[in-house]
Amino acid sequence: MFGPMKKLFAASAAVAVGGAMIAAGALDHHKAEVGKPAPDFTLKDYNGKEHTLSSYIAQGNIVILEWFNHECPFVVKHYNHENDTFNAMIKEWEDQQVVYLRVNSAATSYTAGQKEHVMKAVENWNITTPILVDADGKVGRMYNAKRTPEMYIINTDGILVYHGAIDNDRSARSLGDVNYVRLAMQDLMAGRAVRTATTTAYGCTVKYGN
Repeated sequence: MFGPMKKLFAASAAVAVGGAMIAAGALDHHKAEVGKPAPDFTLKDYNGKEHTLSSYIAQGNIVILEWFNHECPFVVKHYNHENDTFNAMIKEWEDQQVVYLRVNSAATSYTAGQKEHVMKAVENWNITTPILVDADGKVGRMYNAKRTPEMYIINTDGILVYHGAIDNDRSARSLGDVNYVRLAMQDLMAGRAVRTATTTAYGCTVKYGN
C-alpha cells in the first residue's frame, strides 16, 4: 500500500463504510471480463493480513494484480533484470492512489506455493507489497489466470480495464520494448480509455491444485 493511502484510512468511518457498500454492490463473484466489474475477493497475504478488493476500490484506488510464481523464469527475468520491472513500476506510482497486489495461486503441494520458499524470494527481490495466498485457486480461476506473470488493472470504478501480458517479449530472457501495464496506466492517469485493453499473457502455467 502506498503512502497517500494512509490518509484515506484516516477518513471518516461513515464515508469508508458507505463507499465499501457501494463498491461491494458493483463487484461480485462472476468471471473476470474486461470492461465489466472485476470479481470481488478477500485473500490473506503471507503475514496473515486480509485484503479485500472492493475495500481498495471504495477508497478511490486503481488496483493492479500480478499473478506470481517466484520459480517461473518468465517472472524471474523481470526481477533479476537491471530494470527490475515490477518493483520499478511500483516505485513510479508510490505517490498515486495505486494498490499493487501479487497473487500466488500455486497449491502448497508445489514449492512455488510454499511459504518458506516464497519468503526467500521476497527477501532476495526486495518485494515490499503484499503477496496474496490463493492456494485453493479460487480467485485465480475466477480471474481465469493461466500464466505467471499475468496482469490485471482495475480502475477506480471497479471495472477491469486491462488483462494480459506485462510486455511484448514472450521469451524467458529479455524484456519487451512495450510494457502494456505502463501504457494502460498512462491512459488511466490521463483520463483516457485504455487503448490496448487485452493482450495474450505469456509465461509458466499457474500451478493449481486438483
